[in-house]
Amino acid sequence: IRTHGVKVFRVLEVIKDVPDKLYSGAIVNYPDNDEEAGNRDLMQKVVKGIKELHRLLNISKDFKKPETDLRAYDVAHHAGLSLEEEYEVLGLLKEIQRQEYLKRHLQKVLPMLMEMEQLKEKVKLNGHFRNLSAFDLDMG
Repeated sequence: IRTHGVKVFRVLEVIKDVPDKLYSGAIVNYPDNDEEAGNRDLMQKVVKGIKELHRLLNISKDFKKPETDLRAYDVAHHAGLSLEEEYEVLGLLKEIQRQEYLKRHLQKVLPMLMEMEQLKEKVKLNGHFRNLSAFDLDMG
């Protein structure tokens, strides 16, 4: 599965030698891709989750569209997906499925990031313990 813009297509067969061309070609089909039948409330939750992810990672991203016009394809690349997960999203041909996938991904990733953020804060605060000699750190 590949995309060109948001047009999803499946490569059915690669043709190595195309007459009068210096490059290979392919036979493709364009499966029906439902981009409209998403859930607006769910999409708002996904966008909110992505913004929280970016806040925790201390990064700033611009979606270049009003939030009300965003679709899963617009934000999936900003959700911290692995390459394999991005391909899985491309394989989902209904907007509501893509939104659900992104929501579940964020529900998994955000708590881990929040824990890391809390751990970072604890490490910063624990500097005043370094002079205590009562702790024996030799575990052996």
